[in-house]
Amino acid sequence: MSKHPLQMFEYHTWANQTILGRIKELPSPVLSQDVNSSFPTIAHAFSHLYAVDKMWYLVLTGTSMPDALQATRPLNETILHTVTEYDQNFDQLVEQYRAWFRNSDFNLEQTILLNNPYAGIRQTSYAEIVLHLVNHGTYHRGNVSTMLRQLGHASIMNDYCLYWYQK
Repeated sequence: MSKHPLQMFEYHTWANQTILGRIKELPSPVLSQDVNSSFPTIAHAFSHLYAVDKMWYLVLTGTSMPDALQATRPLNETILHTVTEYDQNFDQLVEQYRAWFRNSDFNLEQTILLNNPYAGIRQTSYAEIVLHLVNHGTYHRGNVSTMLRQLGHASIMNDYCLYWYQK
C-alpha cells in the first residue's frame, strides 16, 4: 500500500499550521476583518476548511456523506474568535485522522460507495478521499493568502515543495 496519501495528509497538516502560524503574527483583528473575496473573512475560510476536514473524517470512518454533511453544517457556520481556537480544533482533528491512519483493518485502496448529494453515487477509494481533502485545503489556503494580501499583509509560503525541506 502506498504511503503517499498519508504523506499528503501530513503536508496538509503542516500547511494549515504554517498559515495559522503566520496569522498569529498579525494583529488579531485580521481574522475577522471583512474582505471582498470567496469568504467574507479569514475566519469564515478556516471554519469552512475545518468543517470539510471533519466531514471527510466522518465519511472515512463510516458515516454516509449526506449524514456527515448534515452533522458538520453547523461547524461551517461557527466562526471562532482566535487563531488559537482554530489551531486547537485542527490539532484535535489531526489526531483523530492519525489514529484512523494507524488502524490496520483497512487498505487505502479499498473503495466505498460514496453518495455525494452534489455529484452522485460512485465507488471511491479511501486514498482518493484523502487526496481530495488535501487538494481542497490547498485551494482554500490559497484563498486565505489572497485575503491576507488584500488586507495589506504578506502571506507565507506553504507549498508542497517547501514541505519536503521542512520535514
